[in-house]
Amino acid sequence: MAVKLRLARHGRKSIPFYYIVATDSRTPRDGKFIERIGSYNPTTNPATIELNFDKALTWLMTGAQPTETVRRILSYKGVLMKKHLLDGVRKGAFDEAEADKRYVAWEKTKISKISEKIKGLDDSRIKDEKAKLEAEKLIKEQRAEAIAKKYADAAKTQAEEASSEDVQEEVAAEETTVVAEAAAETSAEITEEVVEEVKTDDEAESTEK
Repeated sequence: MAVKLRLARHGRKSIPFYYIVATDSRTPRDGKFIERIGSYNPTTNPATIELNFDKALTWLMTGAQPTETVRRILSYKGVLMKKHLLDGVRKGAFDEAEADKRYVAWEKTKISKISEKIKGLDDSRIKDEKAKLEAEKLIKEQRAEAIAKKYADAAKTQAEEASSEDVQEEVAAEETTVVAEAAAETSAEITEEVVEEVKTDDEAESTEK
């Protein structure tokens, strides 16, 4: 039986989550498996990987073939490096102590790189959050300025309307005064004419007598 190390998909739609399993190469991708040796969550940054190192190494040493994605995962976790060193020991290239020494050195370098990557992601996240806060602050300031301008324009319009009403009242008052004066003058003229007519009539009657 050919054993393959592959991913078995789980999780909801658009939110994938995978088991890392050892399975018969003839079974479907998400079918039955022989053993689960870990999990892989690609939705986080960096991706979250849980792996049983010893079981993965044992399957590799017994001839299990990983898929391309699982191979990258095993390389990232150091399983392939450990297998390479154990193959060297078996072939007599160096002893087990040297293999352990080389693996520890590789692991330190790997951990350092991972730490730098995580720090870079954290710095980038902080920078993005700061930029987002600055953008939100700018938007709030622009909104505040727009609201202040709106109220200022409204106050100005109200003041202009009030001033216009005062002018109209003054004009109306002047027009009323003019009309009243004109009416008074007209009334006086009519009164004088009536008086003149009365005098004329009186004088005419006196002459007739």
